[in-house]
Amino acid sequence: MQWNDYQAYIEIVPPKEFSFDECLIYLNRSDLEVLHRIKGQAVYKLIQGVLCKVEWVNCCIKSEFLMEIPPATKREKIAKYIWEWFDLEQNLQEFYEVARQNQILQPFIEKYKGLRIVCIPDLFEAFVWAISGQQINLTFAYTLKKRLIEQFGECVMFEGESFWQFPQVEKIATLNVDDLKSLQFTTRKAEYIIHIAQEIMNGKLSKKQLLQEQHMEKSLTAIRGIGAWTANYVMMRCLHQRSAFPITDVGLHNALKVILNLENKPTIDEIESYAVNWQGWQAYATFYLWRSLYGEKI
Repeated sequence: MQWNDYQAYIEIVPPKEFSFDECLIYLNRSDLEVLHRIKGQAVYKLIQGVLCKVEWVNCCIKSEFLMEIPPATKREKIAKYIWEWFDLEQNLQEFYEVARQNQILQPFIEKYKGLRIVCIPDLFEAFVWAISGQQINLTFAYTLKKRLIEQFGECVMFEGESFWQFPQVEKIATLNVDDLKSLQFTTRKAEYIIHIAQEIMNGKLSKKQLLQEQHMEKSLTAIRGIGAWTANYVMMRCLHQRSAFPITDVGLHNALKVILNLENKPTIDEIESYAVNWQGWQAYATFYLWRSLYGEKI
């Protein structure tokens, strides 16, 4: 990780293949998002409990601290969070070499150059987002997340605006199913989310432990409520697994249907045949195909 500490703000120096604008377009997908706010070309977000203004300045990601200057240890944690948030450890040159050899992906290399998977560094948040999104449309998934955050998360006021932090795992672990059902979570989803919160609280489930697993997907699908799609989504968005492949994802199917001008959505067998040459980079192939589904400007 390359970064510079100026106390009142920090600068993160990304790899060459990085487009802040492209990541901003992804972050601006929904008006229902409450974990960050976009104004102009900047993202306002509570990171490690500190309100940050994150923007692109002089070829660096600048994070300015708006309410107080956090201590040096906290500034380093914020730098690490941003580095992970934009998946800056990955060498995208390797992905582009793979994509150039693939008829489906090739057109998107230049079009979305520098787009990186916008990650969810917190494991519990990633699980909740994935479980919330099971078998419902994206708009309702955002609605559920918004209700959960506003009911159980913590809020900071700045210049008359609310900035929210995702609920603490400790708080969700103490809830009962009816607390989440009142927000329109199904009984099953409420049970899964509370169970995962309790597993994390008990030390039975952690990001560090999962990253050491040889068979990560198998370990994840052994958790109640976590099927193959959810496991691969968490692997892709939180655990930085380039080969994670949520092959049953509706967005992936829609993107391929449009790109290939198909009458119907492709079958799993057809997607597997398209993805033969994506080996090792299925997560990035999926993310770039998702990108083809939404607008060009923030």
